[in-house]
Amino acid sequence: MGDVRGKRLIHLQCHFGRDTLSWAARGAQVTGLDFSPPAIEAASRLATELGIGARFLTADVYDSVSAVGEETFDIVYTSFGALNWLSDITRWASVVTTLLAPAGFLYLAEFHPFSFALDGETGSTVTHDYFDEGPEASGGPGTYADEAATTEHNATVEWRHRLLTVVSAIAGSGLRIEFLHEHDHTFYLQRQSLQRHDGDIYRPPEGAPRIPLTYSIRAEKA
Repeated sequence: MGDVRGKRLIHLQCHFGRDTLSWAARGAQVTGLDFSPPAIEAASRLATELGIGARFLTADVYDSVSAVGEETFDIVYTSFGALNWLSDITRWASVVTTLLAPAGFLYLAEFHPFSFALDGETGSTVTHDYFDEGPEASGGPGTYADEAATTEHNATVEWRHRLLTVVSAIAGSGLRIEFLHEHDHTFYLQRQSLQRHDGDIYRPPEGAPRIPLTYSIRAEKA
């Protein structure tokens, strides 16, 4: 991302804003946007409690342009666990491009789709069709943050967008891809065979074959 001080940054699908506020603490002028009113309320409370200036808006990501009054930004930021909730990546990329000011850039960090094609225990066996992008329906109480939580409306639908799909959508929207990085680490215990390292970083055990677990893309608007 580089130095974000003074940069206008919008974080799409920001949830309750912890990641958004980390950029504000580094000097960015941040806007967080999410479709969940309770999440945005929690984000606003968190910003107030921490004394960090930030703006939070409630809107569907596809309606981001109208939600910000056609304002443009130096940085559009999207991070882990966001794209799997979107059915139309081409439309998402178009929204991102419209939100960017000239010479602004998208920074996307996501879980690598190939890692979800492997078994959930060892990650050594292909158990899912990588080319099947969904939709995939599931259900049950709890959340990824608290599996024991009591929840309602538990039906969920996700999409596993291939790397090809994401890269093609970004390039097709008119952005120039500056880099695509693939990483051998992730940020939660995605499978039991992973080992925890500094902080919340998980990697395969020493000597085990490495696979891409996350990726990051930076793409600039000419």
